[in-house]
Amino acid sequence: QVQLVESGGGLVQPGGSLRLSCAASGSIFSINAMGWYRQGPGKQRESVATIRLGGSTNVADSLKGRFTISRDNAKNTVYLQMNSLRPEDTAVYYCHANARTHALDYGRDYWGQGTQVTVSS
Repeated sequence: QVQLVESGGGLVQPGGSLRLSCAASGSIFSINAMGWYRQGPGKQRESVATIRLGGSTNVADSLKGRFTISRDNAKNTVYLQMNSLRPEDTAVYYCHANARTHALDYGRDYWGQGTQVTVSS
Protein backbone atom coordinates (compact mmCIF):
# COMPACT_ATOMS: atom_id res chain seq x y z
CA GLN A 1 0.00 0.00 0.00
CA VAL A 2 1.46 3.29 -1.17
CA GLN A 3 -0.18 6.65 -0.79
CA LEU A 4 0.74 9.79 -2.67
CA VAL A 5 -0.20 13.07 -1.05
CA GLU A 6 0.08 16.21 -3.13
CA SER A 7 0.24 19.83 -2.11
CA GLY A 8 1.03 23.18 -3.63
CA GLY A 9 -1.62 23.58 -6.28
CA GLY A 10 -3.77 26.64 -6.55
CA LEU A 11 -4.44 29.83 -8.41
CA VAL A 12 -1.54 31.84 -9.77
CA GLN A 13 -1.17 34.82 -12.06
CA PRO A 14 0.54 34.51 -15.44
CA GLY A 15 4.27 34.77 -15.00
CA GLY A 16 4.08 33.49 -11.46
CA SER A 17 5.51 30.37 -9.91
CA LEU A 18 4.28 27.38 -7.99
CA ARG A 19 6.00 24.41 -6.46
CA LEU A 20 4.08 21.17 -6.24
CA SER A 21 5.03 18.53 -3.71
CA CYS A 22 4.15 14.86 -3.63
CA ALA A 23 5.02 12.74 -0.63
CA ALA A 24 4.91 8.97 -0.87
CA SER A 25 4.15 6.96 2.22
CA GLY A 26 3.12 3.47 3.22
CA SER A 27 4.76 0.11 2.70
CA ILE A 28 7.52 1.27 0.39
CA PHE A 29 10.44 -0.99 -0.36
CA SER A 30 11.76 1.06 -3.23
CA ILE A 31 10.60 3.69 -5.65
CA ASN A 32 11.64 3.11 -9.23
CA ALA A 33 10.42 6.43 -10.53
CA MET A 34 8.24 9.36 -9.64
CA GLY A 35 6.79 11.97 -11.88
CA TRP A 36 4.10 14.38 -12.79
CA TYR A 37 1.35 14.24 -15.39
CA ARG A 38 -1.21 16.84 -16.25
CA GLN A 39 -4.51 17.06 -18.04
CA GLY A 40 -5.82 20.41 -19.14
CA PRO A 41 -9.43 21.19 -20.04
CA GLY A 42 -10.35 19.33 -23.20
CA LYS A 43 -6.85 17.93 -23.56
CA GLN A 44 -5.26 14.52 -23.23
CA ARG A 45 -3.21 13.64 -20.21
CA GLU A 46 0.46 14.22 -20.84
CA SER A 47 3.69 13.49 -19.08
CA VAL A 48 5.25 16.57 -17.52
CA ALA A 49 8.40 15.31 -15.86
CA THR A 50 9.91 12.15 -14.45
CA ILE A 51 12.76 11.37 -12.10
CA ARG A 52 14.11 7.84 -11.93
CA LEU A 53 15.82 5.73 -9.30
CA GLY A 54 19.29 6.75 -10.42
CA GLY A 55 18.38 10.42 -10.42
CA SER A 56 18.04 10.98 -14.13
CA THR A 57 15.25 13.33 -15.11
CA ASN A 58 13.08 13.96 -18.11
CA VAL A 59 11.03 17.06 -18.71
CA ALA A 60 8.67 17.48 -21.62
CA ASP A 61 10.42 19.38 -24.38
CA SER A 62 7.85 22.14 -24.40
CA LEU A 63 8.34 22.72 -20.67
CA LYS A 64 12.10 22.67 -20.44
CA GLY A 65 13.47 25.86 -19.02
CA ARG A 66 10.34 26.57 -17.02
CA PHE A 67 9.64 23.32 -15.16
CA THR A 68 12.10 21.44 -12.99
CA ILE A 69 11.64 18.15 -11.18
CA SER A 70 13.59 17.22 -8.08
CA ARG A 71 13.32 14.89 -5.13
CA ASP A 72 14.20 14.41 -1.50
CA ASN A 73 14.88 10.72 -1.10
CA ALA A 74 14.89 10.89 2.68
CA LYS A 75 11.32 12.15 2.58
CA ASN A 76 10.17 10.10 -0.42
CA THR A 77 9.03 13.37 -1.86
CA VAL A 78 9.13 14.70 -5.39
CA TYR A 79 8.77 18.34 -6.34
CA LEU A 80 7.77 20.16 -9.47
CA GLN A 81 8.97 23.73 -9.67
CA MET A 82 6.92 25.66 -12.19
CA ASN A 83 8.11 29.09 -13.25
CA SER A 84 6.86 31.66 -15.73
CA LEU A 85 3.45 30.06 -15.71
CA ARG A 86 1.15 30.57 -18.64
CA PRO A 87 -2.61 30.14 -19.01
CA GLU A 88 -2.03 27.00 -21.06
CA ASP A 89 -0.39 25.44 -18.02
CA THR A 90 -3.80 25.31 -16.37
CA ALA A 91 -4.51 21.66 -15.67
CA VAL A 92 -5.02 19.02 -13.06
CA TYR A 93 -1.57 17.81 -12.12
CA TYR A 94 -1.20 14.21 -11.02
CA CYS A 95 1.64 12.70 -9.06
CA HIS A 96 2.71 9.24 -10.15
CA ALA A 97 5.04 6.67 -8.67
CA ASN A 98 6.21 3.26 -9.72
CA ALA A 99 7.13 1.51 -6.51
CA ARG A 100 7.67 -1.85 -4.90
CA THR A 101 6.13 -2.66 -1.54
CA HIS A 102 8.53 -5.52 -0.91
CA ALA A 103 11.60 -7.02 -2.49
CA LEU A 104 9.80 -9.91 -4.21
CA ASP A 105 7.21 -7.70 -5.85
CA TYR A 106 7.46 -5.90 -9.11
CA GLY A 107 6.94 -2.20 -9.44
CA ARG A 108 3.34 -1.09 -9.41
CA ASP A 109 1.84 2.19 -10.45
CA TYR A 110 0.36 4.55 -7.91
CA TRP A 111 -1.39 7.83 -8.47
CA GLY A 112 -2.15 10.85 -6.40
CA GLN A 113 -5.56 12.42 -6.28
CA GLY A 114 -4.61 15.26 -8.58
CA THR A 115 -4.23 18.91 -7.71
CA GLN A 116 -5.65 21.80 -9.66
CA VAL A 117 -3.31 24.44 -11.02
CA THR A 118 -5.05 27.45 -12.49
CA VAL A 119 -3.16 30.24 -14.23
CA SER A 120 -5.42 33.21 -14.74
CA SER A 121 -5.49 35.03 -18.02
